[in-house]
Amino acid sequence: MTTTNLLEFDLEGLAAFCERLGEKRFRATQLFRWIHQRGASDFGQMTDLAKSLREKLATTARIEALPVATQQESTDGTIKWLFDVGDGNAVEAVFIPEDDRGTLCVSSQAGCAVGCRFCSTGHQGFSRNLTTGEITAQLWFAEHFLRKHLQRNERVISNVVMMGMGEPLQNYSALVPALRTMLDDNAYGLSRRRVTVSTSGVVPMIDRLGADCPVALAVSLHAPNDPLRDDLVPLNRKYPIAELLEACKRYLAHAPRDFITFEYCMLDGVNDQPEHAKQLLDLVRASGVSCKFNLIPFNPFPASGLLRSPQPRVLAFAKVLSEAGIVTTVRKTRGDDIDAACGQLAGDVKDRTRAAERMAERRASGRTIVLHPVTATAPQEH
Repeated sequence: MTTTNLLEFDLEGLAAFCERLGEKRFRATQLFRWIHQRGASDFGQMTDLAKSLREKLATTARIEALPVATQQESTDGTIKWLFDVGDGNAVEAVFIPEDDRGTLCVSSQAGCAVGCRFCSTGHQGFSRNLTTGEITAQLWFAEHFLRKHLQRNERVISNVVMMGMGEPLQNYSALVPALRTMLDDNAYGLSRRRVTVSTSGVVPMIDRLGADCPVALAVSLHAPNDPLRDDLVPLNRKYPIAELLEACKRYLAHAPRDFITFEYCMLDGVNDQPEHAKQLLDLVRASGVSCKFNLIPFNPFPASGLLRSPQPRVLAFAKVLSEAGIVTTVRKTRGDDIDAACGQLAGDVKDRTRAAERMAERRASGRTIVLHPVTATAPQEH
């Protein structure tokens, strides 16, 4: 008998599912808490649910995580998981521990269709959208694994960033229920300010997100003018910078923060010159968009033909912006010894044939391969 994975539902969806079983809404709330707050996957453990409901669930539903193909731990504490999503496809999620927070970077697609020049994920191509359950499962698995791994009873993950593989706003229908589960006080109870959707600039969906589920917004800008952005971010040819900035301005009316974060990958000799910084200033001033900049060190890979900007040039670029009154940070690279840093999420799916063969072999043998800890070289800091 086909069963339904309950990770596919936000609370409203789970309530509708329970109603189809002849149950009242409060049962859905109890079930939701068992799944997300306690990490339960066995209906028999849910002792405050009526026995009749547990019996119904046993024949109609399941709570199923994604199979873990590999787990790697960086020398800086960053953990990366490669999840098998079937048919030779895999996605990655990354946990980044800091003193005052624990951030999980979550994927929304297997591959990516946007094809930004500086992103290794985009170079592997696009396979498919993830379902709501596959997005939520990354958080569900990571949170409850980390509680055991770190021997903590309280919540470990305080922030979620939709900055993993894929363009989240091109998988909108699956994204929004997953966001609602992250925000729900009966599940993870994350603040809207601590859940961030990063987009390369899908303008119509930015407007929809502002209306449906406003969370923090990060925009992959990466260039101060259309010709350069057309080359770096092909989506710009459909939604040029002026349209994108207008959408950002509209979003601020709904956003939980009073600024948009603009992400800017620093590429040697391409977008990192003083004149580019001055163009950015003119651009944001003219747009009226309240913003901050996050300058990202590029993580080179052979197919890109690009190099990382030298650190002195990055700092000089940041100085131009910050002295003009714009909050500007330089992202610290984390987990790049396990290819978990920004733009590196491609992993075993770089070679789809090999990935498919390995995963088929694991499924046939019933094995899950776990690699940790990794004793690679420490991450570079420039």
